[in-house]
Amino acid sequence: MSAGKRLPRAFFDRDTQLVARELLGKHLVHVVDGVERVGRIVETEAYLGPHDLAAHSARGLTPRTKVMFGPPGHAYVYLIYGMHWCMNVVTEAEGHASAVLLRALEPVANVEGRTQGPGLLCKAMGIDKRRHGEDLEGGILYLCDPGDAGKFRIARRPRIGVDYAGHWARRLLRFYIRGNPYVSRI
Repeated sequence: MSAGKRLPRAFFDRDTQLVARELLGKHLVHVVDGVERVGRIVETEAYLGPHDLAAHSARGLTPRTKVMFGPPGHAYVYLIYGMHWCMNVVTEAEGHASAVLLRALEPVANVEGRTQGPGLLCKAMGIDKRRHGEDLEGGILYLCDPGDAGKFRIARRPRIGVDYAGHWARRLLRFYIRGNPYVSRI
């Protein structure tokens, strides 16, 4: 199966909100034991850098966030609640420390289990700490433009689970394909 044309590093080296919107409809591919697991991205959240109090990079450069401060087009994978892996895509120039969280996928090929929510998405795709720092131009974990995304309307809402971030919690930085049944929550 061909998941489409791979996204180049230049795609990620742009404004984080633009990348978050333009990732909708693209395919996430993870090769597990020689089998391509493919999902269509239907929901994302933008984290704008250290000034964004909801971003992990707001706590500064740490061993955990080092990948966010690195070059664009790498996977920032972390554990929440001690049990769920979540995947972000690093965006913008090195040192900017911004990223896009992948929140939900529509299964395309070889994906079993629920994919509504970042933890379930990673579980269904087999993504865990081994993919932390992965170059998304590599051959194991990558993003593609399937070329057939079609037309869809994008909805904007506040991000989920960041109430601690003050006014940043109310910013409309969550994007999803309106009407898609795989979106984690409306």
